[in-house]
Amino acid sequence: MPIETTVHGFIVAYDEESAEGINFLRDELKFEEAKIFFNQAKKKSAEFKDDKNRPYLLSYAKNKYSLTRA
Repeated sequence: MPIETTVHGFIVAYDEESAEGINFLRDELKFEEAKIFFNQAKKKSAEFKDDKNRPYLLSYAKNKYSLTRA
């Protein structure tokens, strides 16, 4: 079952496997840096890697973002 949280004002659904990606977006990136990924996800999707080189995919549908391991 997905977990929902707010990251820099954006609602994001994720699962336990993607929790480190949430921490990276929320705690390691400044708002302006994270906003780049959220804007890209709204257009199509945004792939990124955290500081431990783990890949993630941020996508957008129905006014909500979803984060998964890529």
